[in-house]
Amino acid sequence: MIVDTHAHILPEATLQALAAAPARFPSVTLQEVEAGYRLSFCGKPPTRPVLPRLRHAEPRRAFLAEHGIDRQLAGGWLDAFGYELPAEEGAEWSRFLNQGMWEAAAKFDGLTPLATVPLQDARLAAAVLEEAVEAGFPGAMIGTRPKGGHGRLDDPALDPFWERAAALGVPVMVHPEYGGEDERLYDMGMMNAVGRVADISIAVSRLLFTGHPQRFQGLKLIASTGGGALPYMLGRLARNHVVEQGKVHDPVEGMQLIWFDSIVFRPEALRFLTDLVGVEKVMLGSDYPFPIGDPEPRRVVEASGYSEPKVAAMLGGNAQALFGL
Repeated sequence: MIVDTHAHILPEATLQALAAAPARFPSVTLQEVEAGYRLSFCGKPPTRPVLPRLRHAEPRRAFLAEHGIDRQLAGGWLDAFGYELPAEEGAEWSRFLNQGMWEAAAKFDGLTPLATVPLQDARLAAAVLEEAVEAGFPGAMIGTRPKGGHGRLDDPALDPFWERAAALGVPVMVHPEYGGEDERLYDMGMMNAVGRVADISIAVSRLLFTGHPQRFQGLKLIASTGGGALPYMLGRLARNHVVEQGKVHDPVEGMQLIWFDSIVFRPEALRFLTDLVGVEKVMLGSDYPFPIGDPEPRRVVEASGYSEPKVAAMLGGNAQALFGL
């Protein structure tokens, strides 16, 4: 089985259900525009347009067939997670998104959804995660900034969520978010090319320094986009561990306890990652349907020079084992 572990979905039916009952979420505004839809949370500027390939099944089917992918694990769209929402409304919004993804997957053989949770409130996030797992979701996808454009995943207030995720034993994929205050990222596609790499690198570095992989026994943490710059900067993190003299956990030890997707684009980069963490910790990913994703996701794995069994593990075996597929 070939498994794409990193993709996104926001079904058309979910947006239509929102349009039919706008009062259900008073802090969420749906705008119908020429490109389709935009969302706004708590009166903030609207999201980017919801891409047709996020909403519709046929382009996804064509992509999977073209690249010989048997199953795709799809989380929601980060722009639509709604971490800005008041806690209770945010929990209901996450449940609404999860229901929409589940219903879409029920009509799409080969699609498996990853749950969304309301990270703005750790106890509600834990509860929604448990509900999703009981419903059949094999894991979750979360953003890096749990307070709607700010916040940090290592905030002790989030410990109840991490405790529940570890107890449930389901994978949690950490995904970079879009946006930032650095004006140098505002043109030339820099937000996608560089900003997201910096975002995931900072978020997971903090989790390594706070010892989340070691502290929460059973936690199955996935650093998406190949871990960003983490593989290349691991030596620097290790040096900081020495400089800080016991104030931070060992990042090299923590790095061995997390998983990664293969979205690094170059075979030599994939080999560098696998040299650090092992082939068994890397899984195929595409970031479908976004342009910054890998349009030929199997190529980087198949061109890595590894033996057939190791290639097969990265293309699907590792994901089957981790997600219990």
